[in-house]
Amino acid sequence: MANKTDKSVVRNAQYKRGGLNKRERHNERKNADYMNEDIIPERAALNVHFKPSAEGYERTFDAMVAEGIVSTRGLGKDPNIVDELVFDVNSAYFENHGGYDYAVSFFEEAYRCALEEIGGEQYVLSAVMHADERNRALSEQLGRDVYHYHLHVVYVPVVDKEIYFKKNNKNPELAGKLREVIKQVSHSKKWPKTKKLDENGEVMRNAKGKAILVNAYSRLQDHFHDHMKEAGFTDFERGERGSTAEHLTVLEYKAKKETERANAEADRARAEAERAAAIAAEVARQQQTAAELDEQAEKKQKRLDSLAKQTTFAKGEAATFAEIDAIGKPALLGGFNVTDGELKNLKKLAKEGIKSRSIITKLKERVSALLKKIFGLEKDLEGFEDVGLTDSMKYYQAKQRAPRRLTEAVAEILRNPPENASRERAEPQRRRSHGMEL
Repeated sequence: MANKTDKSVVRNAQYKRGGLNKRERHNERKNADYMNEDIIPERAALNVHFKPSAEGYERTFDAMVAEGIVSTRGLGKDPNIVDELVFDVNSAYFENHGGYDYAVSFFEEAYRCALEEIGGEQYVLSAVMHADERNRALSEQLGRDVYHYHLHVVYVPVVDKEIYFKKNNKNPELAGKLREVIKQVSHSKKWPKTKKLDENGEVMRNAKGKAILVNAYSRLQDHFHDHMKEAGFTDFERGERGSTAEHLTVLEYKAKKETERANAEADRARAEAERAAAIAAEVARQQQTAAELDEQAEKKQKRLDSLAKQTTFAKGEAATFAEIDAIGKPALLGGFNVTDGELKNLKKLAKEGIKSRSIITKLKERVSALLKKIFGLEKDLEGFEDVGLTDSMKYYQAKQRAPRRLTEAVAEILRNPPENASRERAEPQRRRSHGMEL
């Protein structure tokens, strides 16, 4: 393996109560599956717990508060109550020094370093070395599986908080004197802001010349590096200030893959949505076409039914006329002989003819009255020519062609305030109304 500079890295993160369960499920490998494809579930048994979490993060924290080991006195609403240290050296370092066994001994010593920072094991919720995460980039480079060993130490950040007697307490002699010292939970006091330094140890400043403040994590890097060197672990350097070189490279690689995967899934989802919309539009078009064809078929059927009735009536008339023409046979002495049946039919037809005359007369009178009424309506409509009957016909044609769009347009008009008709009147009309037509 090509030599390169191996660097130690230690990071610190903080969590609110709401984030503990998710953190626990990841660290303690309680999830059924993981979005991180580099986690190999079959290797979970190789993870090493320097301090296991028997009761879980939240219950252990609450027990510590109940037993007085730590105090939440003075904390605001929904504060950060738990921190996590992550110790790491790039994977090639362990690969060059024996792999898994070397990593176990290395992080066992790193855990001792963590206890010095934390203040004691009584504040630790969990400490576990992960050996089940594959370093994909290095594995592909070397052609064999290489694992990313690192240590998670979840703990409660505490500082000594001095509590004094109030000035107005019952015993004046105690006023202002130290009452007790509590182990106050406080991330901000545990890791106060400090001036950010560059690679040369110089204070970094913003555009206005003010010192840039960051959390005091720099001493973590120094302490981790120096502690491990004194314990006999060599061949690595302190991580660059403000850098988590290899660890962030691995995370960025994973984040890139996750982002690419998420974008691909989003593209597929959009494509599926577009296809679904296209199918829905085609179905709607086919349904509209089917409805139009059904309407045309219904109209044709009605027309056929009407023609059938007319044909049947016409056939009946023709048959009746033929029967009438066939009535009577020439007699020997002149005239015609008519049978009783024929005579009966003639009488029946004569009666129907007389009855029909009356009906026809009434129908003519009714038709005449309707024609007069139509004539009167036409006269009445002549005064409404300016209203525009053509526009009304267009309205009904539009309603037949696009009922939904027309309904939406009408609804939109009714939602808005009415237009000022007086402003829309033409100038000549205004002048006419004042007797000023030019």
